[in-house]
Amino acid sequence: MANSISATSGIKARDKIGYAMGDVASCLVFGLTQSVLNKYYTDVLEISVLSVMIMTIIARIWDAINDPIWGRLIDGAKPRSDGRYRRWIKIFAVPVALATILMFADVRGFSAGGKLAFIYVTYILFGMLYTCINIPYGSLAQVITSDDKERSSLSVFRSIGSTFGAMPAMVLASICYVKLADGTSQMDYKKVFLGVVVISVLSVLAYLLCYAWSKERVESRPDPREKGQTMKVIKTLLKSRPFMAVSVASMLFLAAQMFGQGYNAYLFDHYFHKTGLTMLPTVFQYLPVAVIMFFASRLGNKFGRREVCSYGILLAAVFYIALFVLALFGVTNVWLYLAACLASGVGTAFIFLLIWVMAGDAIDYNRVTFGLNDEATSYAFYSFMRKLGQTVATILINVPLLRIGYEGSKLKTEGLTDAALQRMYNSSVMIPAVLFLLVFLILRFAYPLNKKAVEELQVKKAANQ
Repeated sequence: MANSISATSGIKARDKIGYAMGDVASCLVFGLTQSVLNKYYTDVLEISVLSVMIMTIIARIWDAINDPIWGRLIDGAKPRSDGRYRRWIKIFAVPVALATILMFADVRGFSAGGKLAFIYVTYILFGMLYTCINIPYGSLAQVITSDDKERSSLSVFRSIGSTFGAMPAMVLASICYVKLADGTSQMDYKKVFLGVVVISVLSVLAYLLCYAWSKERVESRPDPREKGQTMKVIKTLLKSRPFMAVSVASMLFLAAQMFGQGYNAYLFDHYFHKTGLTMLPTVFQYLPVAVIMFFASRLGNKFGRREVCSYGILLAAVFYIALFVLALFGVTNVWLYLAACLASGVGTAFIFLLIWVMAGDAIDYNRVTFGLNDEATSYAFYSFMRKLGQTVATILINVPLLRIGYEGSKLKTEGLTDAALQRMYNSSVMIPAVLFLLVFLILRFAYPLNKKAVEELQVKKAANQ
């Protein structure tokens, strides 16, 4: 076992940082869709919240077709001198950045139908190009090293990269406002667009560093492009309990993350009246990562990744439930809310740091149990499930807004009632609580790869190499 693993391992700090830069780049642009895009659509372009929800659903229907096809193309492609997966990062770095900028092009002068058509086309285009780079990047960890502990380390570095990558969009979401004469705030288009351009350029630089500093050590042979192979792979994935459980758990966790980042733009604008603090809930949730990242892998290896992640997410749910209970007694304020975000971040830090290696464990399980060597197709399915999380988040953001009659154009002349504002606050705490509880139940009772099962899996994997 030691010989077969050591031959395809031995990563250095450069590998870890290079791999992390891929998620820095992805989260720079993806963070804009999380933190800025929804409010930009509703408040600047004055698109109805219902239209935004329909757009994301259409995009996911297309992704259900597009993602597996792209995964199969990558699985069938022959490795080149610059690797099997790395080269796609270099090819699509600039197109992804350009598509990001295009989503925020100034179409305020368009007709209502013209604006709607524009955002649908550009949003779907961005999703397609993001898939073209995200699927090979997600598959890259499987060929950087075959050692379980090193992959766990890569998962931590990837999560750290995503933290740094998401920050610029959160900063932009806090500073892109101008004060109006009546004391209220409004999104400023020039600030938004300039921020988007700067963030998109930074994403290209980060992608190129990922390409330059990463190395593919594990031999990866192209999978034959047999007729019907894609459906065979998908059917196998659907039968894999570990893979489906981690995919659904990841989807719901991402939905909770994206809900908070998107919904806080409305909560801090209308409920707390502190747009300058919009980024703080997410920052406070990420702060514990800066400490826990130093021992998350060791705790996961000692007690089991499933175990530390499931009970951590349960702890996070408890803090949000506490906020809801306090609100029933009229106790709500911005600092209490931020304190709960910080406390819940302790619990979510483990799944945030280790979810990628858990997905890798599930892919290893599929290889050992079913002989499935289609890493890119597997990751395409996993990536699609995470995109579903984005859709779930968009629905969960906009349905509460629909219920309180939120329309960006009306807010210029009319405010929200006290009852509507309280419903806005209740949604902000109970939706994450429910999502976190669902993730706990899935990891604890549906995901079977506990500590012992992962150790047995590594032995089987080494025997098959």
